[in-house]
Amino acid sequence: MFDTLSDRLEGVFKKLRGQGRITERNIEDALREVRLALLEADVNIRVVRDFVDHVKQKALGQEVLRSLTPEQHFIKFVADELTRAMGGQARELDLKVKPPVKIMVVGLQGSGKTTSLAKLARWLKATRKRHPIIASTDVYRPAAMEQLRVLGRQVDVPVVESREDEDPVEIATRALARAEAGGHDAVLIDTAGRLQIDDELMEELERLKAALNPHHIIFVADAMTGQEAANVAAGFHERLKLSGVILTKLDSDARGGAALSVSAVTGAPILFAGLGEKLDAFEIFYPDRLTSRVLGMGDVLTLIEKAQTTYDQAKAKELERKFKKNEFTITDFADQLKAIRKMGSLGDLLGMIPGLKKIAGAADSEEARAEFKRIQAIIDSMTRQERENHLILNGRRRARIAAGSGTSVQDVNRFLKQFDQTRKVMKKITRMGAGKAMMRGMGFGR
Repeated sequence: MFDTLSDRLEGVFKKLRGQGRITERNIEDALREVRLALLEADVNIRVVRDFVDHVKQKALGQEVLRSLTPEQHFIKFVADELTRAMGGQARELDLKVKPPVKIMVVGLQGSGKTTSLAKLARWLKATRKRHPIIASTDVYRPAAMEQLRVLGRQVDVPVVESREDEDPVEIATRALARAEAGGHDAVLIDTAGRLQIDDELMEELERLKAALNPHHIIFVADAMTGQEAANVAAGFHERLKLSGVILTKLDSDARGGAALSVSAVTGAPILFAGLGEKLDAFEIFYPDRLTSRVLGMGDVLTLIEKAQTTYDQAKAKELERKFKKNEFTITDFADQLKAIRKMGSLGDLLGMIPGLKKIAGAADSEEARAEFKRIQAIIDSMTRQERENHLILNGRRRARIAAGSGTSVQDVNRFLKQFDQTRKVMKKITRMGAGKAMMRGMGFGR
């Protein structure tokens, strides 16, 4: 995520290392590089100009703290400005209205609009305990309505039946009536898209807005389209007054132009980020957390939140006890591997840990995946007794496990060494104040 921008900014910071103090000369050189980095990231030119001006004012207008180096100061100024450009702080979707909350989802064709609507419905149901109903008013795109029916079944949310020969406004008003009659406290309306903005599309969306009087009109933008996403969003905002944005494909965006431009250009906050094709790959957008990841500082809070949704609290407490007593077994280790894989891409997870951004990319490589498979095969080839007490694994048993897993004795020995190291490290972590605090956040020690 934003790898290109991240690498360029890191190069800028390196050049400031070793400088005794911040001067107008070294700041001008650094800002020139920042400007180029942002332009290469396809950030809107006005946003780039404001970004650079604000960083310069902070760098030259603020008394430098003795405890910070010029590099550290500059990183802080850039971090502050990155966060500000992306909206400053996470914005909660306001649901404090008389039900049903009415949400229109708009955007260009191919932006991921229909899938994002299904993800939002699932999120409302899973995290906000809402009972949504969804409907498609896209009477133009072939199979658009069928796509929403399929997605509705997958997220277990009812879909209002509609036909391609109906008027979009009639479908939307029927969906609202069914929501009110059926006790649904949220109604989400999928709308038609085009390959580009045109008056016919906007007039239809304006008719839908007038008929529904929606609480929220949410624009779906493809992060891979860079600043063009911001330009299109601005066109929609001018006619419809957007209340928020969903950025799709954010996990695949190496540049960052859309995330850094759309909010600044439209004034509409980025509410959610789509981070993959799976219907649960959908998160609240946190500008400060994304900034931290871009600058290689990790994102421990999101990591903890992911862990909280994966770990069973009772199991987590038992796991902490095992770590403390040095009773952590290979069976437990196998369970944790499965839990990690449920949390998502290993590369993404490593990217959330401070200092591990550089190796995060390699974590999802073929070599890394092959290593996971080898470890799983080795564990599967052990007896239950061996998994519960690895100390009984003598030479004969190790040779049998290697043969059964299609690996070598050296592979088995390497895994057992890694397992021992894991036990030692986790035992220390559970006894450390800071480490324990993080473990508590993940559900341990409650």
